[in-house]
Amino acid sequence: MRKVKLRDGVDLSNLFGPQDLHLRLIEDGLCVRVSARGDEVTLEGRPEAVGRAELLLCELAERTVGQRRIRSEDVTRALKAADDPRSDPSFFLDTAPIATPKGSVAPKTPSQQRYLEAMQRHNLVIGIGPAGTGKTYLAMAMGLAALTGKAVRRIVLARPAVETGERLGFLPGDLFAKVHPYLRPLYDALYAMMDVERANRLIERGDIEIAPLAFMRGRTLSDAFVILDEAQNATSEQMKMFLTRLGVHSRAVVTGDITQVDLPPDRPSGLIQISEILQHVEGIKFVYFQDDDVVRHRLVQEIIRAYNRHGNGTGQSAPPAPPAPRASEA
Repeated sequence: MRKVKLRDGVDLSNLFGPQDLHLRLIEDGLCVRVSARGDEVTLEGRPEAVGRAELLLCELAERTVGQRRIRSEDVTRALKAADDPRSDPSFFLDTAPIATPKGSVAPKTPSQQRYLEAMQRHNLVIGIGPAGTGKTYLAMAMGLAALTGKAVRRIVLARPAVETGERLGFLPGDLFAKVHPYLRPLYDALYAMMDVERANRLIERGDIEIAPLAFMRGRTLSDAFVILDEAQNATSEQMKMFLTRLGVHSRAVVTGDITQVDLPPDRPSGLIQISEILQHVEGIKFVYFQDDDVVRHRLVQEIIRAYNRHGNGTGQSAPPAPPAPRASEA
C-alpha cells in the first residue's frame, strides 16, 4: 500500500474526474485499488502496478496545476502507453491535438503516437497495418493541418482503382463517374473532418485533389501533402511511379494493409516490396500497426485476430518484422 500526498494547487475535481471516473480507469487499467480522501490518494496492489499508478497520477496532477482540463480520453491514452515500453505515457498528455475544421484529432494508441510523430519529422512515412488503426484518418488530419497552416499549397489523395474480390463489369457515366466508387473512402475521411460544402469548394479550386493512382504518371507533385491509400493494391511499377512523383517542399504518406491484397497472384504488391527495398533509406520512416491498435468497434479487433490465427489467405508474403526501436524512439 502506498499513500500519495498531492501538492498544493492540484484541481482535485479535474484530476479525479466526474464521480471519480479517472480513478476508476486507473484501477481497471493497472489492476490496483485507488481511494482518495481529500488531497491524499491511497494505492494498493502489486508493487510494480502501484509504482506505475503513482507516476501516472502525478503526471495528471501536474497538468491540472497548469489549469489543463483532463478528459477520460487523456487517461485512457496514457494507460495504453503505460503498457508499451516504447512509449512515454506523458506524451499523450503533452501532445497538442491536430486541429481540423470539425475538431481536434489526437493519438489513441502508442503506434498512432509514433505515426503522428513520424509524419511531423519525415518527408515520407509508410504506415502498414490492419484496417481500423487510423492510418488514413490521421494522415488526412495531418494533411489538412498542413494545408490550413500554409505549410503546403495542396493535398493530393490517391488510391489504386482495384476491385475487391469481385468484378464490377462496365460502369456507366463519364470518367469521373467510373472511378468515383473506388475513391469514395477518401471522400468519407475528408468529410469527417471538414464541412462538405467547404471541402467541395477546395476540391473545385484544386486545393484538394482526389484521383486514381494511375493518374499520377508523368506529374511532379511540389508543395503538396500527398497520401496514397490502400497501397497494398499498388503494383510494383505503380509504387515506383508514385514515389518518384515527389517534388520540392512535398511530404508523402503511404498507407496499406498487406493482409488485404486484391491484386492477381502474379502481380506482387508494391507495398510489400518497398517494405524490403526502402527499409533503411534515410528520410523514410516505416510505422507498423498491430491488431491492438484498432480503434473501430471492439469486434473489428477480434475479427482481425481471428483471421490472423486462421491465416489471412492473401497469397502474399508478409513484410519483414519491424525493427526494434532505437533508444531515441523509446
